[in-house]
Amino acid sequence: MRLRAAVFGTACLLTLAACDGGGDPVQQALRETAAANQSATVAYDQVETAATPLTETEAAYARTQLQRNREAVAAARAVLAEARDARVRRSAQAVVDSRTREIAELEALVPGAPAE
Repeated sequence: MRLRAAVFGTACLLTLAACDGGGDPVQQALRETAAANQSATVAYDQVETAATPLTETEAAYARTQLQRNREAVAAARAVLAEARDARVRRSAQAVVDSRTREIAELEALVPGAPAE
């Protein structure tokens, strides 16, 4: 009986060790996927792009998106100034954060675009 318990205990330990630290295999897979996605994003962001001028269509798109993003940020900031509901505040803050990043990216593409 003791031998059977020892074998079972050893098998459990080996199974847990195979899960890279004894964690939940699903959680481990999620961590590995997140790490891979982060690596891909960093690698993509570090790719050097040729500094070719934008076509008129591309520049028009960037200017239009700049204006829309600035309007969205202004609306979200107005909501943040008065909203009490935490869900609305989180949503508005997410808009401010994401659109501010997009504005910076678009301004880098269109250097002559008017600033906020």
